[in-house]
Amino acid sequence: MSANPVLRVGLCGIGLDAYWPQFPGLKDRLEGYVTEVARRLSRPGAAVVNLGLIDTPERSREAGHECRREDIDVLFLYMTTYALSNTVLPLVQRAGVPVVVLNLQPQAAIEYQAFNRLQDRTAMTGEWLSFCSACPMPEIANVMARARIPFHQVTGVLDEQRTWEEIEQWLAAARVRSTLAACRLGLMGHYYGGMLDIMTDVTLVSIVFGTHVEMAEVDELSALAASVNDEEIARRVDEIHAAFNVQSDCPHDELRRAARTSVALDAFVAHHSLNALAYYYKGSGNAANEDTMSSIILGTSLLTARHIPVAGEYEVKNALAMKILDILGAGGSFTEFYAMDFYDDLVLMGHDGPGHIAIAEGRTKVRPLSVYHGKVGRGLSVEMSVKHGPVTLLSVAEDAETRFKLLVAEGECVAGEILEIGNTNSRYRFPLGARGFVSAWNAQAPAHHCAVGVGHVAATLKKVAALLGIGFNQVC
Repeated sequence: MSANPVLRVGLCGIGLDAYWPQFPGLKDRLEGYVTEVARRLSRPGAAVVNLGLIDTPERSREAGHECRREDIDVLFLYMTTYALSNTVLPLVQRAGVPVVVLNLQPQAAIEYQAFNRLQDRTAMTGEWLSFCSACPMPEIANVMARARIPFHQVTGVLDEQRTWEEIEQWLAAARVRSTLAACRLGLMGHYYGGMLDIMTDVTLVSIVFGTHVEMAEVDELSALAASVNDEEIARRVDEIHAAFNVQSDCPHDELRRAARTSVALDAFVAHHSLNALAYYYKGSGNAANEDTMSSIILGTSLLTARHIPVAGEYEVKNALAMKILDILGAGGSFTEFYAMDFYDDLVLMGHDGPGHIAIAEGRTKVRPLSVYHGKVGRGLSVEMSVKHGPVTLLSVAEDAETRFKLLVAEGECVAGEILEIGNTNSRYRFPLGARGFVSAWNAQAPAHHCAVGVGHVAATLKKVAALLGIGFNQVC
């Protein structure tokens, strides 16, 4: 499987060449600020293309072409001082990537008394111009809007923690966008019949998210399972015991069956270079496929923990939601409403099938089931609660206005009794209360599945939606 791509970050300082001969030292000072921003943008997994201080329309056009040659994913424009809008427009037109405008002063305020003690009014003006990042912002915004070029902005102080927290969110959002564009989403089987809410246009998925959709056959997975040898099965059984809390009533033959399918899944995913997978197959009348699909849950849970999220019931949109949360380091486990607890004012949520064992509270249990509710087959399943603490729910929902939207809620996973039925299930509390949350969530008309991740990441998800050009709604 291909690793997450390196995020290619373009950076341009924006200035005005007419200032340099008038105000000695100003250009050097501003270039130093640009270098500092480049240093702070640099990190493992990100390559910063620092194009320096752009101060003329001619240099702007050159920088735009350079952005294209460098194949950048996002462009940060640092407004270092007043600059003409015709120095910005050629650059962003040619770059053709999302633009984040940085309106950052070098300090929180001009030191007025020290400033007014300067004897040289030219020096005073040069000092003021080094604080003048806010001055061109209305002009830049006006031209970008009239050119119908989306842009986003960060306003603050160069060395302020709050400023860099916001910039970090934009970088994380840009990483989501670029990773989705390089993602190969496998679809195996078919939709669960009758679930009209989860059915979607996979062509539109590729158009909006840039994600490649790879159609794969259940027969291939079954053939791979038939070729797995006893040694591979034994090794995977050991790995299952290491990764899960296997309950004593799990038959050894079922463990071997799950291990064989897990080994086959790894080969299947590697062969198709998949970064995510959605599957469902009823399997009636084909013994090999029914055997494969009824022993898939442990293997899909292991894949999900290895950053290859797997969604059951052929839930394409939720595979995307799980992948987005995974890219953000929040996990992303398959879930839906289970029940409401009006005594404790919370919502029970979970799902049968794959669980994200890397974000589980304690070790995930493996339990045998004699029947999968609403599905063909029997076998082993996983039972877990998400880690207690802050969580974020994410649904990739269809929207008539913006094609897709991100629906988000922040809450808390809390300790307490869960349903010991061999499924993932957790107890969630929301600021709106159970009644308020369920009503507000449903009012946004999502599909009945969503993804849950650890931590509160709604602010970053809002930026992801902005960079993708889709809708966003946060209910709490």
